[in-house]
Amino acid sequence: MASSQEYRDFVLDQLAQSPDVKIRAMMGEYLLYWRGKLAGGIYDDRLLVKPVPAAVALMPNAPREIPYAGAKEMLLVENLDERDFLCRLLDAMYDELPTPKPKKAKP
Repeated sequence: MASSQEYRDFVLDQLAQSPDVKIRAMMGEYLLYWRGKLAGGIYDDRLLVKPVPAAVALMPNAPREIPYAGAKEMLLVENLDERDFLCRLLDAMYDELPTPKPKKAKP
């Protein structure tokens, strides 16, 4: 099941105070980038983030869910109504997220 446009818009609205968030459509779901690093995504109308230590520390009781078959577990963000918390969470995660690999130049 793909995520709905309405849920995507809701998540974007919750993060609207920050210019650091970007969402990219990917096969019916949405990848969430924070300051250019992949932090998580929207899968089946659920906001899931990578389980880096900072995210686990801020959400110690967050359920771990699989975004799609064959994927690694991620943390479910349940308190989407707290805009400040969402930005704090993503800020705390930033240094622990992998740096994107540079794109290869086209010949």
